[in-house]
Amino acid sequence: MRAHLARVDAVLVQALIAAALSFAHIHDIAMAAGQDGWKAWAYPISVDLLLVAAWRRLRTGTAKAAAWCWFVIALTASLGANVATAGLLDMTDVPAWLRILVAGWPAVAFLGGTLLAHSAPKETTEEIGTEVMEDQEDEPEATPDPPVQTTTESTLPTPSVPVPVALVDHARKVAAEHHTRTGAPIDTPTLRARLGVPPSMAEAIAAQL
Repeated sequence: MRAHLARVDAVLVQALIAAALSFAHIHDIAMAAGQDGWKAWAYPISVDLLLVAAWRRLRTGTAKAAAWCWFVIALTASLGANVATAGLLDMTDVPAWLRILVAGWPAVAFLGGTLLAHSAPKETTEEIGTEVMEDQEDEPEATPDPPVQTTTESTLPTPSVPVPVALVDHARKVAAEHHTRTGAPIDTPTLRARLGVPPSMAEAIAAQL
């Protein structure tokens, strides 16, 4: 646990140092381009916010192309300020094209931030299918309720095969003859053999005897 906290603390310290240096470089470029006062402080904030918005869309959204585009734009602005302040640019004589870029940056940052923050990401079909499968796996399987059995004294099984009445009467005679001869009730296989009917019909006839 302590080793994990130490790694997290090191990453946070490194991130704070990098953010502070980048913030200062963008502030210096804005000051050199004629954006003094509070405006010079607002420029690095707009760059960092655009970076954060693009990174969040890359992590959570599906419009990867737009997120990568704005991430590269914000990263270019940050890296450009870092490189320009490393002695490659005369801070006392800033070229006109850089002044134009700095003056137009607020509109670019506003457009990118608005598109990234207020365009709702759409879920793909695969993500929706995955979520449905996960929901089905999380839900417990429903066990069917046991059938309610109601019995009455005079209720007999309903035959699944229609049987002619004449055949039932004949089966009763065959069953009575078998009982008289053997002293035991006739079983279904014997009844089927005596009548010469299919097994399903023999069972339906036996149910009515």
